[in-house]
Formats: sequence, C-alpha cells, structure tokens
Amino acid sequence: MIHQVHIIGGGLAGSEAAWQLARRGVRVRLSEMRGTGERSPAHQTDALAELVCSNSFRSDDDEKNAVGLLHHEMRQLDSLVMTAAAKAQVPAGSALAVDRDVFSAEVEAALTAQPTLEIVRERIDRLPESGLTIVATGPLTAASLADSIGTATGADSLAFFDAIAPIVHRDTIDMDICWMASRWDKSETKDYINCPMNKEQYLAFHAGLLAGEKTSFKEWEANTPYFDGCMPIEVMAERGLDTLRFGPMKPVGLDDPRTGRWPHAVVQLRQDNKLGTIWNMVGFQTKLKHAEQVRLFRTIPGLENAEFARLGGLHRNTFLNSPMLLDRQFRLKTAPHIRFGGQITGCEGYVESAAIGLLAGMMTAIEISGDTWTAPPRTTALGALLSHITGDAEADSYQPMNVNFGLFPPLHDVKKKQRKEAYTSRAKADLSTWLTSAEPAELTA
Repeated sequence: MIHQVHIIGGGLAGSEAAWQLARRGVRVRLSEMRGTGERSPAHQTDALAELVCSNSFRSDDDEKNAVGLLHHEMRQLDSLVMTAAAKAQVPAGSALAVDRDVFSAEVEAALTAQPTLEIVRERIDRLPESGLTIVATGPLTAASLADSIGTATGADSLAFFDAIAPIVHRDTIDMDICWMASRWDKSETKDYINCPMNKEQYLAFHAGLLAGEKTSFKEWEANTPYFDGCMPIEVMAERGLDTLRFGPMKPVGLDDPRTGRWPHAVVQLRQDNKLGTIWNMVGFQTKLKHAEQVRLFRTIPGLENAEFARLGGLHRNTFLNSPMLLDRQFRLKTAPHIRFGGQITGCEGYVESAAIGLLAGMMTAIEISGDTWTAPPRTTALGALLSHITGDAEADSYQPMNVNFGLFPPLHDVKKKQRKEAYTSRAKADLSTWLTSAEPAELTA
C-alpha cells in the first residue's frame, strides 16, 4: 500500500496519530522498531502503546482537574487511547487506571482493523527526506534516529531521567498488617492497599534509601536532570528527612484500623491489572539496584514476603527544544514535511503524549485535505498544551510539563475556590464551539 503519511513509533502518540488519520481514510504506514528483535531500555513487550511506567492515566475528574479535563476533550475527539482505557479500566478511586496488557491489546486490535493502515515492524534510522511524516518515537528514541534528528535540528536535544516503579504480586502482601482504603475514604470501593510505618520503621527505611546501592550513570548521562513528576524515591529522600512523608508516603487521611490513627508514614499500592493479581507501589520509581530493592522494600510492614512481578528501573529520556525548533503545528521549521508528536516534544505523561499525537494526526489530515488548521483555543486543555510546547514556554529553560491549570489563560476575576470549576466550564464551552469547525473536508484514501 502506498502511504500518504509515514508515522515512526507505535507508542501512545504514534498509535493515536495513526488512528486519527486512518479513521478519516488516510493511508498510513506505522513503523515500530519493537518486533524486530530490538527494544528500548524500558519496554518489555512488542505491543503497540505499551505502558512502561505506571498503569494510571491519573485523575478522571473533569470538573476540578486539568488532566481529567484533558480526558474529556480527547473523548470528544474520538481518542483511541481513551476508548481502550475505558475497556481496560481497573479500580483506582477517582483515577483512571488500566490493565496494561488489555489496554495495549485493545489499541493494537483497533489499529489492525483499519483498512488504510499498515503496521510494519522495522527500525527507521533516518528522518525521511520527503513525504508527510510524524515522528512519535518517544523519549527513548533509538540512537541512530536521534542522531538524524540532531543533524536536522542543528541543536542538541535536552534530556532527563525517568524511573519505573516496582510491581508486587497481590497474594504475597500481608493483609493482616495492611488494609484497603482510599485517602479520606473518598472511594466506597477502598481502592488502595496501605502499608503503615511507625517512626522507627520510617527512619530505618529512609536511611536504607540513602545508603542503598544505586544504578551507576554512564558518562553520557552525567549532569542530566530528573523530571520532578517522576522523581526516584531515593532522590526525594536526599532532599530531607520528611520529604517522603509529604509526598508518596504521606499518611494524611488514612486511618489505620488497628489503631484508629494515622501512621507515621504509609506506602500505598494500586491495582495494576483487571484480575487484581499485581499491584504497583505508588510513587516508588527508583534507581536502586534490583537486589537492593528486594531487600529494602521487604522491610516495609506487610511486604516482608513480597514477590515482585517487576522491579524498578531507570532510563534516559530525550526531548526536543520544541519552542525553538517546531512551528505551531509541530512541524520542524527546517523540514516542514516532518511533524513530531508525543513525549519527544517535551510534554510529560501518558495522556499528554497521546493528546499531542492526536493533534498531530488531526493537523496532518487537515493539511492533506487542503483546509486551514485552526488550533483549539488556549482556554482548553489541548490548546494550553499546544501553546506551551510550540511557543509559550521559554526556549532557554524549556522542560517537560504535565497539563495543569497554570498553562491556561488566568481567570483573575474568579475566586480561588471556584477557579478550577471555572477553568473547566470555560474549556468545555470553548471546545464545543471549536469542534464545529475542527473536522477536515472529505479525504480521498
């Protein structure tokens, strides 16, 4: 099949872009390196849209939360990622969490069923010299392609480290010590397993994190910053004795049924698959060596006999200085036939990555149709992300960013307590208006 658009990378962004194009009748070639015998340092399967870190898409509250609003907007645009997430959902309180295997299978099945889409397992080493292309290779872009991107941009890519949290087999958790609850009992289903720590246990654990043997850095990894939203737990521990107790180990709102009081600290685990057989340690991304992880994490009350389905890990992420290199449609200024989508643009998070892939797919479809692209309003979550990546952020200090209300045009005349609801109400109204003109003209496959 002769393609109209070449998409490089079958992660969340590439899969979403492919879906948005193929469902509009565009002929697409989706190239994915995994399946050729090669994988990135973080991937464990050859499945499209594999979730390599958490299994959570974070809050699904579209009234008071920016990422929940982004969920809403993507659903309005027939997002494949959001449709697959609904089919793969597992309990997680107000968050949207999924069985990662079911999720990937749903994405791949939907794409395979598209008659104008060809999925090819191949490694692409160079940016194409011509033809509409979307590069969605993510933060773990293969070295050869990264070199080609560097040559095309004439600038060094920025980089940061990203760490993966461990996953525990449910039947190895001691529920005589741990208990099920959501913070402040907000969820009737009590979706989290809570492991309590007294002060002595916490102090010993904190000391173990500081002393534990860590993964060593390679020479090319030196002086690369972490992204604050995925900080390794031992790096957080280095910032102060109580940093963890105000972060992933905060006990606030969690009454230990054995004492009726909040523990000194709490380790929470969240369901990771539909069967409920594996649970991930919330906020426990780490660069500790594997043997050290097993030893130290088994000192956590309730996890003394824990068996791990996956231990934590560390990988290097790279992203473009997008405000400097890309135009307002994610096109490379020096080679406008090439668009970028997903985390490589400098967004952070599963949902944000998929959202940028969705927009890249829509932009390309409209370009093919001959229509003029009209960007979603900056008052929407999609528009706020787009604006941040392609020009609102300072190029000399550009860093990965999750969607948040700080990216939205401010509402100074609204009281602070009412501001989140006001942001979401404005966004939903503006998105509805934009949708009436967003769809491209009829396309010929």
